[in-house]
Amino acid sequence: MHYQWNYEPPTPERQQAIKELAEKINMSPIVADLLISRGIKTESAAKRFFRPMMNELIDPFLMNDMDVAVDRLNDAMGRKERIMVYGDYDVDGCTAVALVYKFLMQFYSNIDYYIPNREEEGYGVSYKGIDYAKETGVKLIIVLDCGIKAIAEITYAKQQGIDFIICDHHVPDEILPPAVAILNPKRTDSSYPFKHLCGCGVGFKLMQAFAKNNGIPFSRLTPLLDLCAVSIAADLVPVTGENRILAFHGLKQLNINPSIGLKAIINICGLTGRELTMSDIVFKIGPRINASGRMQNGKEAVELLVERDLQRALTEANRINEYNEQRKDIDKQMTIEANEIVARLESQQHMSSIVLYDEGWKKGVVGIVASRLTEIYYRPTVVLTIIDGIATGSARSVAGFDIYDAIKNCRDILENFGGHTYAVGLTLRQENIPEFRRRFQEYVKQHILPEQTLPTLDIDEEIDFKDITKRLHGDLRKLAPHGPANEKPLFLTRNVYDYGTSKVVGRHQEHIKLELVDSKSAVVMNGIAFGQSADARYIKSKRSFDIVYTIEENAYKRGDIQLQITDIRPSETPESPK
Repeated sequence: MHYQWNYEPPTPERQQAIKELAEKINMSPIVADLLISRGIKTESAAKRFFRPMMNELIDPFLMNDMDVAVDRLNDAMGRKERIMVYGDYDVDGCTAVALVYKFLMQFYSNIDYYIPNREEEGYGVSYKGIDYAKETGVKLIIVLDCGIKAIAEITYAKQQGIDFIICDHHVPDEILPPAVAILNPKRTDSSYPFKHLCGCGVGFKLMQAFAKNNGIPFSRLTPLLDLCAVSIAADLVPVTGENRILAFHGLKQLNINPSIGLKAIINICGLTGRELTMSDIVFKIGPRINASGRMQNGKEAVELLVERDLQRALTEANRINEYNEQRKDIDKQMTIEANEIVARLESQQHMSSIVLYDEGWKKGVVGIVASRLTEIYYRPTVVLTIIDGIATGSARSVAGFDIYDAIKNCRDILENFGGHTYAVGLTLRQENIPEFRRRFQEYVKQHILPEQTLPTLDIDEEIDFKDITKRLHGDLRKLAPHGPANEKPLFLTRNVYDYGTSKVVGRHQEHIKLELVDSKSAVVMNGIAFGQSADARYIKSKRSFDIVYTIEENAYKRGDIQLQITDIRPSETPESPK
């Protein structure tokens, strides 16, 4: 895939601001410019950004209903009531349940946890889960990463004498469930200063408030921050504000002293001994935790995350790894089938969105397939599976397009829906699929902008190879942890050419391993371009080309710098090799 490149050179006014900030922080103007683009314009702000402090976390009692939630939790413990910690079956939900359960278990033993079965109960609070709570004597349920739309279910629970504390971060409806307390920074009446916590983050804030109210040292929460880092990375929430603080210290915990369960997952991922990053969570740790809920039951993931014996944890981690391998096979086959449908349905190719369904597709994998199709076709995509006349599935979006609003526009023909700007889960009756497809596609056609239908790279800096030094790489590392709203910086270098040793590599000869020189110096840079072997012929022609890339440390040669090349294009003003 080739991208549209967006790059705006700094204005004279910005250049002056860059120069002044670079001098104050004693760093390269390149880093100073990256900070300014992130809204960091002073020396003190830069220091806070580089070293996020735990004492900068927001007072949890600023969140609506937090005082009520803590009072109800204290009452439950005082009356020795049975408490259930209930969560979604994805990474965010499982880590949230593990965090709250592990923390409370230090002070209270009459507690259980519950993860619904995706196939039998579906997303969110289920009647089966409430009935189980009733049978086991539960009086208080703390629900994490779901529940904000469970009006009927929580009303039913109330009739059974069970109270709910909701810890959610999904967009709420106008009418809220009859819970004792609803902790959600996205509430329309929310006074909480940071809106982008994940479900695990909201659970952490509840535990922070509980600790503060009961005189428990904050240090007792620190060992749980690795779970926060995993959830923030896997749920793709903005890595800014409070999330940056939690992710920064959570990654530190993950690298220095991870919990037994996460240590086992790190082991089966082959990451032991390496410095772990948010990318390792997104591409290796997260998918394995997710695989439990996709292929079997997310409760197995929670069992692993709360495990205290390393040998048992390694056994459980290997089982979850097997689920992940099965998930990969199913994901690959479903994506092939979905691509064949898109190719066969010529009408789909001319639409501004994709809506597909198949009765044979596995419910736990449709979200991944929707993401794959969005990446391939760069259109908002809905993928559904059908069981007993009910279609259930996931929607994924492209940058800048709010798919939640698009789905919400069809709510009168939906049984249920919920999610974020870029990812939504939905349920509808099979007979309503044609009308849903028509209305969804019409909404997308009317609201999507032309630039949102093109894969785009927003380039941070244009630099030369002589600018790429170990000191620059070291300074760039201070911008981590990376994620949405704080992506790895993308660099542009023009008029580069093959040093003569670049070659195609990979099991299927799909990648290019490069050695490059630019037109400004004799510096030779190593690079890797994944999945771009189609450009190899042009590269070997000795003509110059432009590249967009991130600057990385070579995973196999510690200390060596290499370029991870995102896109390649022929130079508009080519220069000959010197």
